[in-house]
This record gives sequence, C-alpha cells and structure tokens, in this order.
Amino acid sequence: MEFFATCNGIPVHISDTIRGRKCLVFLHGYLETLYIWDDFISLLPDLIRVIAIDLPGHGLTGSNMEENSIPFMADVVNSVLDLCNVESAYIVGHSMGGYVAIEAARRYYDRFDGLILMHSTPWADSDEKRLDREREIELIRNAKLSLIVKTAIPKMFAKENLRRMDEKIYEIVELAETHDPEGIIATIRGLMHRPDNLEFLKKYRKPLLLFFGMNDIHIPVDKAVILQHELSDAKSIFLLHSGHNGFLEEPSIVCDELLRFIGLNV
Repeated sequence: MEFFATCNGIPVHISDTIRGRKCLVFLHGYLETLYIWDDFISLLPDLIRVIAIDLPGHGLTGSNMEENSIPFMADVVNSVLDLCNVESAYIVGHSMGGYVAIEAARRYYDRFDGLILMHSTPWADSDEKRLDREREIELIRNAKLSLIVKTAIPKMFAKENLRRMDEKIYEIVELAETHDPEGIIATIRGLMHRPDNLEFLKKYRKPLLLFFGMNDIHIPVDKAVILQHELSDAKSIFLLHSGHNGFLEEPSIVCDELLRFIGLNV
C-alpha cells in the first residue's frame, strides 16, 4: 500500500507491503523515485516485507527548504520505520540512496541487520564534484531540471542495454516531472556537504554487500576495485553487463545475490 505521513516535519511518500518475515528498506538514487524499485521488488518472495520511500526533495516527498542533509534524510528513514512499527531491517541504497543508507546504519546501528549498497560509495564529494553540483544548481534555477533528467538518466545504463531499457528510461524521465526543483536543489546541497563514511564502513561489523557495474561511468571499475580492497570483509559483486543500475539491467543476478545475503535460499 502507498500512503503519506509526516516524518521529521515533512510529508513523506511511503510504500509498504505490510507483511513479511524479513524487512527490506529500499532507498532510490538521485533524480529517481520509489517507483524505480517496482520491477525489482516484483522478483522478491512474499515472505519479504518491502518498504520504499521517496527521499526528501524527490517525487512526492517534501523537503527542508535550505538543505536535505544526508543525516536529515537518514533520520527521516528511521522515523518511517518507527511509524511502520519495524524493529529491524536490512537497508538497501542505490547511488545517493546508498549515502543515506550508510548514514542510517551509522546513526541507528542496532536497527539495521545489514547494509546493501547498489552502485554507491562512502566517499564524500571531491572539490571538482562540488563545482559540478554548483553548476547543476544554477541550471535548475534556470528551469533546466527537465533537460538534466533527460541527459542524465540514459547515462546510468550500459550502452549495450540502452535500446532494451528504452521504456524504463522513458518511465524514469516521466516520473521525474514530480520533482520540486527547490527540493532537488536542497538535496544537491546535502550531497555536497555529506560526510565521508569510509572509516565507519571499515569498522562495520554487520553484513555488507556491494554491487558494482563493469560499465558504470559514475563508479569506474578502478574505483570499485579500490573500494573492494578497502572493505575486504564485505561481499562485492561485479555485474558484467550493467552500468549504474544493475537491479534493472541484470535483475535476476542481483535478486539471487540479495536473497543469499539475507539468508534466504534461492
């Protein structure tokens, strides 16, 4: 079921399947909405309870007017779980959602049974990336958000998958029309100022699963390998035919690995 609730002072769009022996919380990436998970969630067995939300500034969820900081978004996730009476869950984050997932696992360590990062890293923005984000803010202020979406979303897929994923790309772009430009700007500020959580993940003593795409322009293979070595206790999966969206490009592999990770036989 889908519903709205006020969490940490903002309206939050929530999807919750209600029932299930184990709970998975799904957090989408930048310029996405909770609907990005629909196809993947359909592959999961009914015994898994699935909660997904539109993160602050995205989709139908509200926003802090100045900045949707990563800690603020992590607090919203925790409030949603309180509202849904979830004591413990695995948390899954795609790209930007991974930054929020890491922070939630850090701030609410006892609540989360494990952490799954899909095409995400714990690193803070570089100075160069912050400049890129400043330029993006200016473009959005000049009514270019739609252009940014139409340019950015196809680049998240491996070139070999573009024609096959045309319908999904169109769907993501269309759903991006729900974004409030000021909410996206507030989120960009949060991305620019986010903490570096590598040291936390190095000390993390709960299950950690990492997915990387061999054709991901946002996390090139060399950087993925560095992170794999830094987090040697984690399980790392390299998807041969994926860009930045492995759960859409190679969903069966991702689903099987995820179910194994949470202790369900496949």
